[in-house]
Amino acid sequence: MTMADKTPKNEGLQLKREIGLIGGVAIVSGTMIGSGIFMSPQYVLAYVGSPGASMLIWVFSGVVALFAALSYTELGTLIPESGGEFTYILRIYGSFPAFFAAITFMLLLKPFSIAAKAMTIAKYVMAPFYPGCPPPQLAVKCFAAFSIVVVAMTNILNVRLALRVQVIFLVAKVFSLTFIVIGGLVKVLQGSTVIEENFDVENAFQGTQFSLNTLGKALLQGLWSYGGWSNLNYVTEELNRPEVNLPRAVLIAISLVTTLYLLVNVSYLTVMTPKELMSSSAVAVTWGNKVLGSWGWVMSVAAALSAFGSLNGTFFSGGRVCFVAAREGHMPDILSMAHVHRLTPSPALIFTTIISLVVLIPGDFQSIVNYFSFTAWFFYAIVLSGLIYLKIKKPDLPRPYKVPIVIPILVLAAAIFLVLAPIIDNPQIEYLYVALFILSGVIVYIPFIHYKLCPGVLDKLTVFLQLFLEVAPADKNL
Repeated sequence: MTMADKTPKNEGLQLKREIGLIGGVAIVSGTMIGSGIFMSPQYVLAYVGSPGASMLIWVFSGVVALFAALSYTELGTLIPESGGEFTYILRIYGSFPAFFAAITFMLLLKPFSIAAKAMTIAKYVMAPFYPGCPPPQLAVKCFAAFSIVVVAMTNILNVRLALRVQVIFLVAKVFSLTFIVIGGLVKVLQGSTVIEENFDVENAFQGTQFSLNTLGKALLQGLWSYGGWSNLNYVTEELNRPEVNLPRAVLIAISLVTTLYLLVNVSYLTVMTPKELMSSSAVAVTWGNKVLGSWGWVMSVAAALSAFGSLNGTFFSGGRVCFVAAREGHMPDILSMAHVHRLTPSPALIFTTIISLVVLIPGDFQSIVNYFSFTAWFFYAIVLSGLIYLKIKKPDLPRPYKVPIVIPILVLAAAIFLVLAPIIDNPQIEYLYVALFILSGVIVYIPFIHYKLCPGVLDKLTVFLQLFLEVAPADKNL
């Protein structure tokens, strides 16, 4: 086992610590509040079958996200380096498993998440212009590509600008969700009978479906809406006083998001029956049409703004995985460099942009996202098992922040369930394809990472790109 070296701080080029407590809260909660809360409620309800069970799923998802984030917080203060899962697996288990984490997050999870959120923005923005029918796929993809490029330029130009965008859009999202909550409260005060039917003791759990497959899929949908709880761990080296601000930001952000999500789901169920909610393609828009009438299109705008803020947060953290992996020798050197004036990891961000634009090309990648979603929890499980190992075998390591060992154990159990439940209950060949794709990284790892074989042309390309992009190697900021 290897742990982070406690070397003196280098004086070379480093990314600045620009992120304070407010920025940290914005990165976590601003990424979590995306398109999920506007889209996922109908899928959660469809899987579990009753309003009462769906509310329990939302509560349980929030608890899992909070416990997982607190466990990551201990790791983030114990190993105060950027890179998230890649860095933790590297320091605990070594180079070989860390490489698989790197390629999975760099080539699959982050780009597909970015592309999916960009497509959501495009669909919501264009929906008012195509009433009664879906907008053309080509137009949607072009606008999605434009959104990705805008976010990429924002992050490449200036870290502070990206953080300001994140804070501004977080305020807009909280305002939108609060508006939905208030709208539901008004309906209750006006004597809405729908909520009484949905949450009546006899009806609340009527029709609940019990199976590993439906429960696992419902939890994955709920946790998709909470996705982003670990984003601050990707940028630990850019966070001011991480031993203080990391746990504070996580607690504030996830508590805020969980409270809003529960109240918003209650608001949805004040005006819609379970059947209406499950048949809706965009539950927030349906809610808007029922409550706001001709002003229902406002919810489309709110959903687009929400997805844009989440896209910015995902992009901000996603580029750092690539940057740190390259800095550790798991990717080409050019990706580990930062702009000499702006101090942003521009090559890594450009690489993330290109991969994200490429995955927009296929006609339908939502099914691919579904099959790859369980891989994230597979790597979360590896990281959490590493934390448990360190707490048992290395109890004397300096830990500015600690969680009781029962918390990572509970989250590890949930992660194992989320990985295995869909496969056991409804095995499909696509899961094997996912595993084979990840394991195919051995073909790259052995010659280029383990034996460090490097074609001469790659060195020349690195020098050319370094001069062209005005970048230089960056040191760790510990």
